[in-house]
Formats: sequence, C-alpha cells, structure tokens
Amino acid sequence: MSNTKRPNRPTPGKRQGMPRGQMAIVAGIVVLCIAAIVAIPFFLNSSDDDESSSASPAASNPSPTSVDDVTCDKAPTPQSEGKTYAGPPPASLSEDATWEATIHTTCGDIRVELDGKAAPQTVASFLYLAKDGYWDNGPCHRLTTSGIFVLQCGDPTGTGTVTPPYGFGIENAPESGDYPRGTLAMARGDDPNSNGGQFFLVYKDTQLPTDAGGYSVFGKVTEGMQIVDAIAAKGGEGQQADAAPAQDISILSVDVKKKA
Repeated sequence: MSNTKRPNRPTPGKRQGMPRGQMAIVAGIVVLCIAAIVAIPFFLNSSDDDESSSASPAASNPSPTSVDDVTCDKAPTPQSEGKTYAGPPPASLSEDATWEATIHTTCGDIRVELDGKAAPQTVASFLYLAKDGYWDNGPCHRLTTSGIFVLQCGDPTGTGTVTPPYGFGIENAPESGDYPRGTLAMARGDDPNSNGGQFFLVYKDTQLPTDAGGYSVFGKVTEGMQIVDAIAAKGGEGQQADAAPAQDISILSVDVKKKA
C-alpha cells in the first residue's frame, strides 16, 4: 500500500527554527572599562546563539484580511526526506488542553485551535512535530476541488508519500461524515491506524465516507481561511480536480502554545 496519506474520495478510486568612578582611581576605571568592552561581544554572541537554537523561521506575510489581499512568496526548497522517530509521543503531551498553533506559510499565517481533549493523541503528535520543525519548508501537496474540498499538507517533501513515520488510530471522527468549512483533520491511508503527519484544511463543507472509521478532527481554523480560499480559487495544476495546487504554498514553520 502506498504511504500517501489522503482522505478517501467519495467516488471510486483513492489517492492517498558600564564602569563607574586621580591616578590610582583613574587607572582602576580604565581597567574596568577595558574589561567591560571585551565582555560585550561575549554576551552578545551568547544571546544570539540561544535565539538561533530556538527561533523558528518568521512568516513571510501577515494574515491577509481578504482573498484579494493574499500574496505568496517563492516557495523554499523542500526537505529531501522527512525526519524519523521511534514512535508517536504519548497522548498525555496534549495535557487534555486547548492549544493554539500558527502555521506560517509562504502566503501568510493560518491560525488554528487544537482540541487536546477530543483528540489527545492527534494533538500530541501535532505539538511534537511542530516543536521539532518537522514540517519546515514543506509544500502543501494536494488540493481537491470536486466532491471533497480540502487543502492537504504535512509531507515535508511535498510528494504526498512521506510520514514521520509512525501511526496511531482515529479520534473524534464525526459519525455523520460531515466536515464543515474550517475543519482541521488528519489524512490517512486505508489503515485506520495510519494517522501520522499529514493533515487537511476543509475550505468548503465536505462529506467524507464513514465506513472505514472516518478522519480524526483535531481542531479548527480561527484565522487565515482567506489564504486557503485563495489557493482553492487558483485550482489544481492543469485544472485537475485532485492535484497539487496551481498556486504553490509551503509551510515555513509552525508555532504552538497552550491557550490561556
């Protein structure tokens, strides 16, 4: 089976970062001044090193207020392969709490709210991968414009075939199969336990099959849907209904914090 993680289609076929102060006194002041001057670069370098080890790449554009305001920067070179992990993080990492995430993209920021109570394992995985820079520079690789209406991201290579790799089961899937606009859910393969790193954003109310357990809903978009709408308006490559977006969009980084 392909490693590609995609929501199943409702029609046949599937695709899956200074000193203070006469001779002795003056001399003492001079010595202190020299010592302070020598020390300044050391402290500056230490501060810079600390920031570079924890800071993530900044978003290229702020969140636009309308579809017409959306502009996209040139996409960075994607990762050649994804990072690997021994297994998924414990579900307890989500702390049964609500989290906020900002997905910095080449087209602006998309902010989402993550429900750690309804989908603890899924949110734990998202937090873990975000903090580790798993998705940095990864293109969103799939746009569907017929039958289902989603923008799918989460493969750092942009090929649609890469996972962390690890898997976990379905959580909080709607029994009705209804996925309203703004839903944030996990993509997976045929195996219900193949949830991992790929996720999708629903830009128009969508119905998905429920016979294999559905798809884990773990959050919702709170700001930046205009970006997804703008990408959807451009369609898929070659005007295909299920293809890579004609307008490139890549994830630069993802920041997460617990909601106060």
